[in-house]
Amino acid sequence: MSFGQQGGPPSQWDPWKPHSQQPWNSGGDSQTPDWAALAEASESRNKRRRLLLIGGGALATVGVAAAVAVAVVSANGGDETSGKPSAQLPATAEIPSGSTGPAPSFEPTSAPPPLDPNDFIASAKKDTAPLSPETLFPGTRLTVGETVYKKGATADTEDCSSAALKTLPKILDANDCTRLMRVTYVHDGVAVTVGVAVFDTAAQATKAKSQTDDKSIVKALAGKGVKPFCNAAVCRTTRNANGRYAYFTVTGFTSGKDVTTKDTEVFSADDDLQTFTFNQIRRRGEAQASAAAQAG
Repeated sequence: MSFGQQGGPPSQWDPWKPHSQQPWNSGGDSQTPDWAALAEASESRNKRRRLLLIGGGALATVGVAAAVAVAVVSANGGDETSGKPSAQLPATAEIPSGSTGPAPSFEPTSAPPPLDPNDFIASAKKDTAPLSPETLFPGTRLTVGETVYKKGATADTEDCSSAALKTLPKILDANDCTRLMRVTYVHDGVAVTVGVAVFDTAAQATKAKSQTDDKSIVKALAGKGVKPFCNAAVCRTTRNANGRYAYFTVTGFTSGKDVTTKDTEVFSADDDLQTFTFNQIRRRGEAQASAAAQAG
């Protein structure tokens, strides 16, 4: 008499199912266990247990990684923002700056206006820098573009009228000229004498200039390699003023030839020396204005 189920093969014993039938030797009624089947079932149980342990270890590893990630975010962003996406963090403007109390305030200040160089060359009271033909016309030559003018003789006198011709002496004396400095430059047979008359005020210099005419001439200065010029020949003359200085030019050929309107080299040389003289007087004012500003 068999213990198997009627009408089919004996059911397999599943150690994980309750009430399942254990396998016995179907060859007899000795009630002896089937040791091979038991061994196979035990191996099956051990394999399932290993699989469960491996799966559980993997889940534990993932959990540790997540915990580290949360810890890193918490260390960087604080407890309240740990694990939140960056879109949920407060905007930059909402994060407090960390400073306490009102911001420091400063009284509005403004830089003083720059000193005007014209103020220093307008009056002898302010125009106190050293003055001589050498300070006003330094060096031994003047380069303008590609033209090089060689510096000739210089002269300086307090008797202004002695260095002037025709209508100019009377004008200088009437306006209290205190000094007349002269310098000559020469280039390629063309010589230019610049005469700078010094007054106490800009008003005196301006008035003297306004009283001049085409016959108001400064004496040409020869010497130091420059032949006499413009003694009897026709020459170009100019007059102008800047600050307390009135300045005059006389330009001609060292050969004694008369100057005509076609002699562009004469006009060019005269213009160069007029411009240079104006700029030198201007620089004198700028230098004194800068020194006064630095002195405070």
